[in-house]
Amino acid sequence: MGVTIGLQVAPQHGGMKRMREAWMDAEALGVERIYSADHFHAQNFNLKNYNEGQMVVPESGQNFEGTTIQAAMAATTTKVEVGAIVHAIGYRNPNLLADMARTIDHISGGRFILGLGAGYLKEDYEEYGYPYGTQKSRLLDLAAAIPVIKSRFEKLNPKPLRRIPLLIASMGEQIGMRIVAEHADIWHAFGSNDKVREKCETLKKLCGEVGRNPDEIEITTYCNPHRNPEENPDVLYGELGIKHLISSATGPNWDLGPLKELLAWRKALASC
Repeated sequence: MGVTIGLQVAPQHGGMKRMREAWMDAEALGVERIYSADHFHAQNFNLKNYNEGQMVVPESGQNFEGTTIQAAMAATTTKVEVGAIVHAIGYRNPNLLADMARTIDHISGGRFILGLGAGYLKEDYEEYGYPYGTQKSRLLDLAAAIPVIKSRFEKLNPKPLRRIPLLIASMGEQIGMRIVAEHADIWHAFGSNDKVREKCETLKKLCGEVGRNPDEIEITTYCNPHRNPEENPDVLYGELGIKHLISSATGPNWDLGPLKELLAWRKALASC
């Protein structure tokens, strides 16, 4: 299996016209997957906070809702798979989320990936009137929601065009990664290389406990070496064995320069 390249087009800090151009340009460049994000506030990247699993919320900044962005991505592309990194489970009733996912899958012609996580940004929850709870309670909500989502897929008329892959982002060993082991088709790992390496071993152990082959779970992570030196594709792919690498871009320009560098790296790798 070769390297899959994705792009996360964070729907923030800029306008719709340029954002739409960015994801359409990315498809033309040859990426396989395009992702949105699911936050109600724009964010600023901070390397220290990122490595600790947190992000910074700015006081202001343009921001668009992620689910409707995915529908727009589905309608304006023809080849790429479309999803989000990731939907916070507390924002939407799981039956409704399944219905939304099914609908976007039909809009895309069967190219939708459902990204799920427990959510972490307190401001998102409180500003929109959702109970924030605790990390444990949000993870338990995620664990309870996934069977509901799967069940609703089977009840919908029409059903999804394919078995919609579940992408789950969680690094918590006690609850979150067990959910990954039980349900994920794709696991989005994040943080320092040492942390990701350690968690990959944990996932193998948990898969053994739940009776699942870990090779069934595709591992993905961000690859933005211009922003974080640890996100080096040679290390992520060559040493950690991660075969789906995701560049990310944000407004106002959604610069695709880093994505082009990642695609050039893949081309060079294939010619070796």
